[in-house]
Amino acid sequence: MGADEEPDVAGRRFDVADAAPVLLDAQGLVTGWTRHAERLLGYPAPEVVGKQLADLLTGADAERAPEVLERCRVDGGWAGLLTARCKGGPATRLMVRVTAAEESRGPSRWLALLSEVTGGPGWDMSRTVLEQMVKGSPIGIAIVDTDLRFVWSNEALARYGGAPAEQRLGLRLADVQPGLDTAAIEEQMRRVLATGEPVTGYEHVGRVRAAPLRETAHMMSFTRLEDEHGRPMGVYYTVVDISERRRAQQRLALLDRAGEQIGRSLDLMRTAQELADVAVPALADFVAVDLLEDILHGGEPAGPPAPGQEAVTLRRAAHRSVSPGVPEAVVELGRVASYRPGSAPVRCLATGRSWREERLDPAGRPWAADASGSREATFGELALHSAMVVPLRARGVTLGITTFYRRHRPESFDADDLSLAEDFVSRAAVCLDNARRYTRERQAALVLQRSLLPHRLPELDAVDVAACYRPADELTGLGGDWYDLIPLSGARVALVVGEVPGHGIDAAAAMGRLRTAVRTLAALDLPPEEVLAHLDDLVAPRPARQEGGQEGIEGVDGAQSVGSGCVYVVYDPVDGRCAMAAAGHPAPAVVLPDGTVYFVDLPQGPPLGAGGPPFESVEMVLPEGSTLALHTDGLLAEGRHRAGQTDRSRLRQALRQAAPSLDVRCGALVDALAPIRPHDDVALLMARTKRLSGRQVAGWELPRDPAAVADARRTACRQLTDWGLDELAFTTELVVSELVTNAIRYAAGPIRLRLIRERALVCEVFDGGATAPHLRHPRATDEGGRGLLLVSQLTQRWGTRFVPDGKIIWAEQPLAGAEA
Repeated sequence: MGADEEPDVAGRRFDVADAAPVLLDAQGLVTGWTRHAERLLGYPAPEVVGKQLADLLTGADAERAPEVLERCRVDGGWAGLLTARCKGGPATRLMVRVTAAEESRGPSRWLALLSEVTGGPGWDMSRTVLEQMVKGSPIGIAIVDTDLRFVWSNEALARYGGAPAEQRLGLRLADVQPGLDTAAIEEQMRRVLATGEPVTGYEHVGRVRAAPLRETAHMMSFTRLEDEHGRPMGVYYTVVDISERRRAQQRLALLDRAGEQIGRSLDLMRTAQELADVAVPALADFVAVDLLEDILHGGEPAGPPAPGQEAVTLRRAAHRSVSPGVPEAVVELGRVASYRPGSAPVRCLATGRSWREERLDPAGRPWAADASGSREATFGELALHSAMVVPLRARGVTLGITTFYRRHRPESFDADDLSLAEDFVSRAAVCLDNARRYTRERQAALVLQRSLLPHRLPELDAVDVAACYRPADELTGLGGDWYDLIPLSGARVALVVGEVPGHGIDAAAAMGRLRTAVRTLAALDLPPEEVLAHLDDLVAPRPARQEGGQEGIEGVDGAQSVGSGCVYVVYDPVDGRCAMAAAGHPAPAVVLPDGTVYFVDLPQGPPLGAGGPPFESVEMVLPEGSTLALHTDGLLAEGRHRAGQTDRSRLRQALRQAAPSLDVRCGALVDALAPIRPHDDVALLMARTKRLSGRQVAGWELPRDPAAVADARRTACRQLTDWGLDELAFTTELVVSELVTNAIRYAAGPIRLRLIRERALVCEVFDGGATAPHLRHPRATDEGGRGLLLVSQLTQRWGTRFVPDGKIIWAEQPLAGAEA
């Protein structure tokens, strides 16, 4: 260690009784050595006398020995710390005081007093020095006796409230700081007095007399003072103001909580409520969030309000108060708030800038009023004394406003509060804008989904139906599964269930194209296997010329449709005949009237567009009251079943469960087999078959004789009279006459006439020909060709379907205005 000269050492306490004297001559040679010096450094006198002082020192101190002697000659003495060599041991740190030993004659000599300080507590300091230190400290310091009464304190303590130091003497903390929670502080003092263990880092939060309107925080430490016998004399404690640090921590904690709790969903109202919940009570006593009306529906907000506008209406999206029942609110949650023109919130909406008022006018009225009849009150009656208005702005657009009020806390909002509010309100605004955009996109997606799926399944005499759809994409509600019920000619019905790979809007768009294609093909009255074959042709990929002359692969319906599945079922309620075909899709299940469940042995064709063998169909006769269950893969995709159960066994068991209605049964089946949030889209279509009674169908064999046309007309009229449909007799006569005449004139084989009375009157004429009639538009001078034109004009719809042994030309008339 180097020699550290301390100029003020001479003024410090130096115990001569403990010092070892050594005599030096004017050149620094040792001339006198005492036994005390020998005990201190270990050298006997013969080894030291005659040596230079520098020979007894180490390192830098030895080099500075001449400088020390020069200071002695100039100043008449010197005092400081030196490091000396010890014989047979380590160096020791010495407190050295050098003074002149004046003699009447002869050269000057020096008396050096050596005192060991190694391992000691340091230099003794006088009370004057100590008082200078504690009085000038910026930290509040005080000493209390065992009765917790002040015996001393510094000037800095007075800055934390209470009386000056001289006025504290003999008083307790409660006498100096009334209203402060002194019980907790004195409890710490008593604990230190009792245990002797110091307490450090104790935080106390409250309001002191020096700052009664703002909450302050102090860091305190307590240490027990003891006498020379170890008995407690009192407590020495320090106080440091950490209010700003605590406020900074609270702001960071509030911003952190805002980041965690705001925007946890994409619901606008919930996000607004999360904003209010975060701000109360951390920043304000009452918070209201009002949004523009268009925002709640996902629309783009209108421009800022015009300066001369009468009033600005916003929707109260959320509010929160520290008081139960939100007594400060003059507008109910979800109601329209009408803001007066020129008010602070309206100005914030127009300018996009925040506003703050430290003291509200007690006689002033709240800016907002309930559009249906406001609650009459003033700021004073509501006990609101300070306010801030922060606009909700995101991506340059103002979505609404957030209003903050203070009611119970006496301090007003300051600039730091406004900055903090702007920070987390801006974060909330981004979350609200995301929710707005999601709401807009989801509504558009739901409109698309509703346009693609049937709004309502039609009521038919052929079947009773129920359907359930559960998409895997919970956010958009879009999926690639679909179902459909398509009325066909002759009172028949087509049941369709299909699925497109993937989820979301792309799968929904591809599904819409496939569903449209199926309905178009169904209108041609084709058999199930031919419908799937045509659909496969539409989906199958084909080479497409791309930019740069390269060839790619694409389908008419896009790559999304390739690999789609579909099952197509046609049911005839006249004879109960059912035909079906499948393309990469599960076979339907059948529940017979006695509860027996079986799965149709249906040949599985390849998925649409994948290529493979031709599609095959099966045909069966279903008893009346049988139930067909058509479903997609998602219904059985997730195994919540017991060990050992197969997918079909779970479905079979669920289909055996009775239910009061087909709708209830359909929903219960999906709930039992598919989770609330499935990984794959789920579609289920259930149809209970019905039969047309003998009184609803009438048929006749007709000879190939032109005279049979008149008989056919008369027979049809008599049947209409039996059914109470005389109003349709004239039109039916024209239809029967034209269709039978065409069959006799152009077709071969037997001719049959059939009338079906369902929700429409169906007239069918069968012949053995393979040529379909075509509607013609004859000129005014033509003598014929107007028959089918009359049929098309007089009936609701007409068409041709081919059967194995010929074709059927049919026409339908609505029963509106007739006895049904």
